[in-house]
Amino acid sequence: MPHVIVEYTDNLTPHTDIQSLLKKISKVLVERGDTYPIGGIRVRAHKVIDYHIADGKEDDAFVHTTLKIGKGRSEETKQRTCEELFQVMKEHFSSIFEEKYLALSLELVEFQHKTYKHNNIHSRFK
Repeated sequence: MPHVIVEYTDNLTPHTDIQSLLKKISKVLVERGDTYPIGGIRVRAHKVIDYHIADGKEDDAFVHTTLKIGKGRSEETKQRTCEELFQVMKEHFSSIFEEKYLALSLELVEFQHKTYKHNNIHSRFK
């Protein structure tokens, strides 16, 4: 952990480079390698093709990001991470936000139960 899932409407594709956003998000987490194990970082995006936003009368768009982490980090750490990730999102989409209707959101999911993992990527970072 952490895992980041970015859902975005397909009408944003001509206006932005999602891969660039994913790299920026990953960079935030890698720079916090003492808090989030680098070998556990997963950042991915899902383009949403079927959607209906608001009243459906405009070419509205959304980006919803979910940050999933294991339990045990302080509230301050979780808040700082979310604020930094959300700032990355706002900066990445700032020009689009000025030109079209766009909703950005970020959700934190903290697992409360044991997770099951089998991952040898961590060994590269020891």
